[in-house]
Amino acid sequence: MVERRARGTRRVQLSRMRDSSTRSQVYSQLRSEIITLTMKPGQVLSESELAEVYGVSRTPVREALIRLADESLVEVVPQLGTYVSRISVREVREAQFIRETLERASLPLAIKRITPVDEAQLRLLLATQADAGERGDLIEWFSTDEQLHRALLEIAGHPKTWSVVSSIKAHLDRVRMLSLPEPEILSSMHGQHATLVDHVVANRTQQADKLLTQHLRGVLGVLEPLEKQHPDYFQLDEEHDVRSPRPAGRAR
Repeated sequence: MVERRARGTRRVQLSRMRDSSTRSQVYSQLRSEIITLTMKPGQVLSESELAEVYGVSRTPVREALIRLADESLVEVVPQLGTYVSRISVREVREAQFIRETLERASLPLAIKRITPVDEAQLRLLLATQADAGERGDLIEWFSTDEQLHRALLEIAGHPKTWSVVSSIKAHLDRVRMLSLPEPEILSSMHGQHATLVDHVVANRTQQADKLLTQHLRGVLGVLEPLEKQHPDYFQLDEEHDVRSPRPAGRAR
């Protein structure tokens, strides 16, 4: 009964946006569920089951899976099936480097251009994130994290940069989501966000850059512990061509 209610809710979510491309909606939903770990690394994906969950035909599901395979988020193994890809440590490190490079480069411009309206927007995001943390809503907490970093890039005058960052950090985001259940990590990251905004508003460029660097590199510090804690979630990059996924259950 619980599963049927969940399916019905998802069907409504997709139907509300029926005017836009169905395939885009299915792709976005699947990608979100993979990144937020609703669908676990190694989990079996069934076109027919996903089509039923989303209330669509199998065609948009198949097209969405092809797109996700191109992003290395889905792996198709001939004669075995389709799986959620395990997390690539190599891709995590590369995405972190690209993200850090772009965000740090834009930070001085954000400091130069920030307005009282911009500050109010950032403070509101901080308050929303704090509330999400108190309620234990990790997905909303993660969403506000994304919005805050995106806002800083937009304040700097680089509105298209976030789409570039977003497109390459899916494996990185799964590691971030995996680390969020730790209360001390939530508290620490929110504190860094708040202090970063203070530095930006007060025109403290050097301190802001140092803190942003520390903040963005935090994911690298949790990689090894998370690999040990969740070995089946991670891919051994050097063995990628010979090591097949381990099924972790059907899509839900």
